Amino acid sequence: MEKILEVKDLCKTYIINKRQNNVLKNVNLTISRGEMVAVMGPSGSGKSTLLYTASGMDRMTAGTSLFLGKDMSRLNENELAKIRLDDMGFIFQQMYMMKNLSVLDNIILPAVKSDKKSESRAQTAERARALMKKLGIEDIASNDINEVSGGQLQRACICRSMINDPEMIFADEPTGALNRTSSEEVMEELCKLNAEGTTIMCVTHDAKVAAKCTRVLYIIDGSISGELSLDKNKTLREKERELNNWLLEMGW
Repeated sequence: MEKILEVKDLCKTYIINKRQNNVLKNVNLTISRGEMVAVMGPSGSGKSTLLYTASGMDRMTAGTSLFLGKDMSRLNENELAKIRLDDMGFIFQQMYMMKNLSVLDNIILPAVKSDKKSESRAQTAERARALMKKLGIEDIASNDINEVSGGQLQRACICRSMINDPEMIFADEPTGALNRTSSEEVMEELCKLNAEGTTIMCVTHDAKVAAKCTRVLYIIDGSISGELSLDKNKTLREKERELNNWLLEMGW
């Protein structure tokens, strides 16, 4: 399978109060096109830092992160920003949206800033509305962001992450701020996107979320200590049971 992300010997060090904090230590991983990979581990283990450094959101201290063959460590800030805008989608636990824009305008904002597609604003809005309809939120297009539920807002964030047809979505605790019902709805939509071919890397602390992925990486103390491939032919309940047993073995 084609490699879409390849991380080699990735290290991330922060200096806090003149003390060196090694958050990531020689991390190696590969994500192939079409995979949906969960990253799990205890709080402070480096899950989110791995997502940010691998995607170029944050600079790595050492190592390489090859995205579609491009070495993110060698690109300047403008080059990184263009890749993140055109070829990556991002979903966060905190649903960052511009308060002075409608839900629809928030969704189309990345497309307006990108030159990836040659289209009018009306054409972009039409694509955005199609995405919103697909995720069942077309009726909130003109709403302010404080007029919708958390689940609706996170689905709007998924629409925004897809507006530039990204090669890969990076999701950091995408269900962390949602109740169980909204969480299941959001994961259902992410699974649909993955089934349609979108590659996804998802940081999560929720085993029910991770069980819906194709592979789970376990990170502790800044290093990947194990990985589990989940059989897509098994039922969700079977995968949850297998994952929970594996997590116990890993010290979860």
